[in-house]
Amino acid sequence: MKFVDEAPIYVQAGKGGNGCLSFRREKFVEKGGPDGGDGGDGGSVYLVADESLNTLVDYRYQPRYKAESGEPGRGRNCTGAKGEDLELKVPVGTTVIDTDTGETLGDLTEPGERLMVAQGGWHGLGNTRYKSSTNRAPRQTTNGTPGEERSLKLELKVLADVGMLGLPNAGKSTFIRAVSAARPKVANYPFTTLVPNLGVVQVERHRSFVIADIPGLIEGAAEGAGLGIRFLKHLTRCRVLLHLVDLAPFDGTDPVENARAIERELESFSPTLAGRERWLVLNKTDLVPAAELDERCEAIVQALDWKGPVFRVAAIRKEGTGELAGRLMDYLEERKEEEAANPELLEAELEAQRQMQREARQRIEELREAHRAKRRTDQDEGDDDDWDDDDHDVDIEYRH
Repeated sequence: MKFVDEAPIYVQAGKGGNGCLSFRREKFVEKGGPDGGDGGDGGSVYLVADESLNTLVDYRYQPRYKAESGEPGRGRNCTGAKGEDLELKVPVGTTVIDTDTGETLGDLTEPGERLMVAQGGWHGLGNTRYKSSTNRAPRQTTNGTPGEERSLKLELKVLADVGMLGLPNAGKSTFIRAVSAARPKVANYPFTTLVPNLGVVQVERHRSFVIADIPGLIEGAAEGAGLGIRFLKHLTRCRVLLHLVDLAPFDGTDPVENARAIERELESFSPTLAGRERWLVLNKTDLVPAAELDERCEAIVQALDWKGPVFRVAAIRKEGTGELAGRLMDYLEERKEEEAANPELLEAELEAQRQMQREARQRIEELREAHRAKRRTDQDEGDDDDWDDDDHDVDIEYRH
């Protein structure tokens, strides 16, 4: 199955049924009068958040949807049947954007949440509606109105409280395995993680949070190197970011330069995201001689001029991971209490998330346009390109 986090779709609500022009004609009933019924309303189109889904892949193969139209009215004052509403299931965390206006129509963040994206047409009126003392045999009716049509863009962003940043092979997947029941693939080579992984961290009974592991970044990701930066948009909902730094890179690179590379890519992607609460996590302390550990960690912190919290962990041995999880839980609970007590603080947080999503959307579109321009050039030079815009999708296998 492919992990697809964006999909364009077209939706059309049903047309309202026409009103009926009819007169009562029965034996022994003189001047029976009008009896034309109204039409039925057209069906509307709804998006419904379903927690059993985790990809928008189905909408890549079937992008057009239409709700049922209302039935026309009939004689004997019979009203036409209403068109059935169309419900489209999407993963929790889906943002819905009107392609024509750029307006964000809604954000489905709770299981079962419904969002109307196309209003059904209004029913037409039968001639009975126009009966009056001066118009006893009306021949006026109205037709049902067309249903609303919209071109939409669906964007899936995972719902997580904490997000992890780092180079490939920095130990992000190992960390999420250490603190949660998630079991992402772990191996000693870069880009083991190809799609975002989520884990639920249970600190105590009834105290838990969700952590997200995204594919690693490399130098030049902002220009499309490696897996690019498109997965960074999944961090825009996170309240705190963990910046994992490998203390003993297998390729012998400098941990400080590696950390700076991530900071540059983050700033290029979204300045607002780069300014979020970020904690430095120095991983793989078990690979550094004990006599050198303090000196190496302090040198990295000083070189980065790091002002935020710093933690040392050995994720593979679960050393320091429990303490870090506890600190994260405390921080998240404090933030929620502050936002509950101060509505302005909550609104500022929501606006920051919206700003990050706007910046992410703009940056990703710029990269796509540059990619399309390059492919058009390659096509002119005789490159046999299939012109599939889905180049960055990857196949994943779910194992139970």
